[in-house]
Amino acid sequence: MSNVELLRFAGDLELARTAAEQWTRQLETLARASTPYCLALSGGRIARRFFESVAGQTRERRLTLNSVHFFWGDERCVPPADSESNFAVARELLLGPLSILPEKIHRVRGEDAPESAAAQAEADLRLIAPTDSSGLPVLDLIFLGLGEDGHVASLFPGESEQVMTDARVYRDVIAAKPPPRRITLGYSTIAAAKEVWVLASGSGKENALRDSLSRGGGTPLARVLRLRRHTRIFTDIANS
Repeated sequence: MSNVELLRFAGDLELARTAAEQWTRQLETLARASTPYCLALSGGRIARRFFESVAGQTRERRLTLNSVHFFWGDERCVPPADSESNFAVARELLLGPLSILPEKIHRVRGEDAPESAAAQAEADLRLIAPTDSSGLPVLDLIFLGLGEDGHVASLFPGESEQVMTDARVYRDVIAAKPPPRRITLGYSTIAAAKEVWVLASGSGKENALRDSLSRGGGTPLARVLRLRRHTRIFTDIANS
């Protein structure tokens, strides 16, 4: 696919280190930036290694992240200290170690009613991010993981094609895996982002990645790729 940049690695550690290195290099150019930089983090197993690598490299480079605002691509409907919370993992491995200021952290309130949490997450993002010609907030970078079924964020297989044009920035969904209640960025907002980097790691995902990269692929990742001009995929998945 001409709109996909595919970067292959021997294992998850190399993948995480390289993605972290490429992003922290970008951040060096933002050290004195006066405009906010809007980032959406992901969850999943590879996120843990990635957060650890970012924290380490940020300290090594003596970077300041004063311009970065942290948002989330999706969140489980659980309290912020719950082990299932994407925010909790990021706080433990990235935000806490780097002493990120509270006003730069815009978590999705998974403990609230899902509809209310989705609306509040959209309002928080719109306060900081610029909007495009269609009124969608534009994130500078979205990190996505990849599930065995090809899901990204909390966009799962089985949804109709119409959901790809849904204008809601965040929406609540029922997932096929626990915990079922979740809040996710929609396809339109992911498509509007300046950059999307997919960290696709782990065994059992060969078919999902292969389908996603094929013409007419049916996975949620395939849908994202069709909507975007360019997407970067970091992967250690063989035979895909």
